[in-house]
This record gives sequence, C-alpha cells and structure tokens, in this order.
Amino acid sequence: MKLADLPPRQIAYFVPDIRAAALAHHRQFGSGPFFVIDHVALSRSEHRGTPRPLDHSSAYGQWGGVMVEFVQQHNPDPSAYHDMYPAGGTGLHHIALFVDDLGAALAEQAAAGNQTAQYAVTTTGTAFAFVDTTRSLGHMLELYEPSPGLTGFYAMVAAAAEHWDGSDPIRTIAT
Repeated sequence: MKLADLPPRQIAYFVPDIRAAALAHHRQFGSGPFFVIDHVALSRSEHRGTPRPLDHSSAYGQWGGVMVEFVQQHNPDPSAYHDMYPAGGTGLHHIALFVDDLGAALAEQAAAGNQTAQYAVTTTGTAFAFVDTTRSLGHMLELYEPSPGLTGFYAMVAAAAEHWDGSDPIRTIAT
C-alpha cells in the first residue's frame, strides 16, 4: 500500500483549549459545527512501545472537504502530542489517513524509518496510531482502518455541515 495514494481524511491541531480553538477556526473559516468528546475513553495506550495513560479531548468539525480536529491533552505523561509540543506548545500535529490494514501500514512505516509514536484503542474498539514523520513532513501521520463506526462518525460530522446555518457551533457529545 502506498500512503501517497491515500487522500487526507483529517487535519489536526494540538491546542490548549479545544472549544476556544474550534470557535476561532469557525469564525475565521466558517468550519463546523464542532462535536466535542471530552476525555476520549481508551482501553489501551502506548507511547513508543511503553504503556502510558493518555487523557485527551477532541473537537471535530468539517472544513470544506476535510475534517478538522482540535485536540488537547489533560495529563502530563509522555505522548505523541507532547513529543511535538511540550507544555505550552500549539500547532499542526497530524494528518489522518484511512489504511486497509493498520498493522501492515505500521510495519511499512517502520521499514521506512518512521517509528510508531503512539498506539491506542478506544473503548469502542477503534485502533489508531501516530507515526512520527516529523523529520520528513514536519508533523505526525495518524493511521486507522475505516470501520463502520469510524466512517459513520466522519459521515455524521460532514452531514451536519451541509446546509448548516452557523448556529450552535460547539456541541458536546457523550461517548
């Protein structure tokens, strides 16, 4: 599989306050509405092969043809986010791609010299990984398989943006 043949599905920024960042992005670019998941529930989290807690929240919205995510980390532990942005840092963190086989994609990236910085699984069973491509791209790549739950979430966010009148730009959802 060639990552070059895969379209970007999401662009994500690491920020100190996901709601403020989403609202600012909405005001500047008309993106949204944003769906916030506070303290994303994980059943597994590893940073560079070592089990580590990852307490993070995310805001997801549509920006034209691509999803935009704002993410903040609540705990001080090492993570792919803190690899790029130690306390106080903010900026572009990753571009997300759907891959047919996450294990195979991670093996290919490792063979190319790109280490898996973070591997995690949500409590709903979605596995995702951040591949450290900061030397070559200046940001991480997030890879995950397009499960029905994941693609359904992407479709819901995109559908909410269609014919959206700009009201209620920040919406908290429970998981």
